Amino acid sequence: MPASTWHFLRANDATIEIPEGLAIAPDVRVSKTPATCDDADALDRALARTQEQWEIVHPAPTADEIAERDAYRAAESDATYGGTAQSTYQANADAIEEARSLVAAFEHGTGEAVATFLREMAGKRIVVQAAPRETVATTVVVTGAPDVISAAAIDVVALRNSSVDVALVIDGVNRNVQGDAAPNGGTVGLTGTTLRVCADEDARVRIVRMHTLDDGFADIDDMGLFAHERARIEVSQTILGATTTFTGLAGDLRGDSARADVETRYLGHGDQSHDLNYMLRHHGTRSQCNLNANGVLAGRSSKTLRGTIDLIRGCKGSEGSERETVLLVDEDVRNKTVPVILCSEDDVAGNHGATIGHIREDQLFYLESRGISRQDAEAMFVSATLEQAAIDAPVEEARTAVLRLGEKLVPGFGELFD
Repeated sequence: MPASTWHFLRANDATIEIPEGLAIAPDVRVSKTPATCDDADALDRALARTQEQWEIVHPAPTADEIAERDAYRAAESDATYGGTAQSTYQANADAIEEARSLVAAFEHGTGEAVATFLREMAGKRIVVQAAPRETVATTVVVTGAPDVISAAAIDVVALRNSSVDVALVIDGVNRNVQGDAAPNGGTVGLTGTTLRVCADEDARVRIVRMHTLDDGFADIDDMGLFAHERARIEVSQTILGATTTFTGLAGDLRGDSARADVETRYLGHGDQSHDLNYMLRHHGTRSQCNLNANGVLAGRSSKTLRGTIDLIRGCKGSEGSERETVLLVDEDVRNKTVPVILCSEDDVAGNHGATIGHIREDQLFYLESRGISRQDAEAMFVSATLEQAAIDAPVEEARTAVLRLGEKLVPGFGELFD
């Protein structure tokens, strides 16, 4: 985050603790299609081709332009009242822009260190590549287990006018517990995915990730996106289980009229903790992004969501929007919502808003007067979130996993779909 205030409020970052003694044993199943291959350098080559095209349209600044920029910064630093206080975030952002390298600008939502860790744990990289004007789809299932680290590293390369659909299903059964309590409150296993996307001109990429891990697991969801001219990337994330989750997404809307739409649904129950971090940079003119989140927090669960939209100088006509709706079922839940819009361009639009609220006492009284206890009311909201997830499941493996978790959290849940 670009200011120290959120560090003081403990919303600036998160620490991922990985217990000692977990075995590295990825349990990953991929639906093999002609689009999946072992070409680990496919995405890097795609970025290199885009770099050449981008440099033709965006030549390096002249000596006069560099001198003008340096003079502007010097004037800012010497201004009355101390000038502009530049954060670490802004200093890094300036360095990325001046490097003029698409590879250097490519970011991971959880940070490079976490992405590197997940790549090392995953071993072999899964590559999904669509040729020009080709339409492909694949499913990746990651299964967690106690005392194990199970991770997958995935690259998605969508060449010009192609279409790619990827479904990620993250599931794991903790046979040592029932309900919401992990043994000794600790982490029994870790799952994770690190995914990179390069969408070429006029390409469309859709990523659907759904995780239904039992309590006791920790899950890491890392994504890095790159969109060329008129490319569109859609991401749908559903977070239902695990004791601790970390979700990070970073995107570079480099091309003109590029677009990214991110839809996140989460459920917090028991002592769950969800940490979500989103950062989208607009470079291309008339580029567009939408960050939408919808969640329910019950029990003693907690959630932090950081959403940063950065409108870079030159992205004229661009628009960024972020919205969140949070229902707080119990008094003991903790919610932090931190929307941020950074703007270095005048001809742009940035919008953000959040709707956060508890169930009113009169509503609970109404339910209780009809024989529905507070605990039953909580179960209704949890069940409703699970029902929607089962309905929206992208593949049968995801639907089966939702029904399994739903039956554990809300006994009799599976009967709704018989």
